[in-house]
Amino acid sequence: MQFFLQAIGIGFLLSVMVGPVFFVLLETSITKGIRAALALDIGVFISDILYILFALSFVDQISSINSGENKLIVGFIGGSIFIIYGTFYFFKKSKMADLTLEAENTSKEVGAAPKDYLLLGLKGFILNIANPAVIFYWLSILSLAAQSVPDNTKNPNTWILLFISILLGTYFSIDVLKVFTAKRLRTLVNQNLLNALNILIGLIFFLTGIFQIIKNFQIILAN
Repeated sequence: MQFFLQAIGIGFLLSVMVGPVFFVLLETSITKGIRAALALDIGVFISDILYILFALSFVDQISSINSGENKLIVGFIGGSIFIIYGTFYFFKKSKMADLTLEAENTSKEVGAAPKDYLLLGLKGFILNIANPAVIFYWLSILSLAAQSVPDNTKNPNTWILLFISILLGTYFSIDVLKVFTAKRLRTLVNQNLLNALNILIGLIFFLTGIFQIIKNFQIILAN
């Protein structure tokens, strides 16, 4: 059960992290409509898949060293990455994007040609893949996934893939929900809320890293 809750929890955190994609997704849904925003989000999702495939090329290495004493090393490294990422988000100050629009732009969905949807998908793809931090958090998530694999399992890679699949399913589902509720979200989003959200995300990532390191210390003391 903990395995599934961790995957769902990380997927939720990734979906509510405030960054350029967050604002562009809201703006696109408000100005161009739901289908346009979904096209953009699919582009982001595809770029995440490519980053994950790149990160998964290290799964065998992670799985091979994720045993015995090496498992503790992986745990400490993964925990440290989450602590660093959590600290960064805790002190991060997000800037509100200008989403103020005329009434006629927000009252109805703007039609788009198929090529426009393709361009929006490409925009989402480039926006996400241009962020070098993405590969690092996917690598840290893979480290956490490897740590979450049940002991004595014969197919650790299968469990890691299951973890990533659950995470992505949660992540994309909440993104779609954001698209459909963008106009309502716009009235709720303000500078204080964004900063509070960053602090919350930072604390959760930080505590996740601390928990992972403490768990490793408990294993060392038990031996």
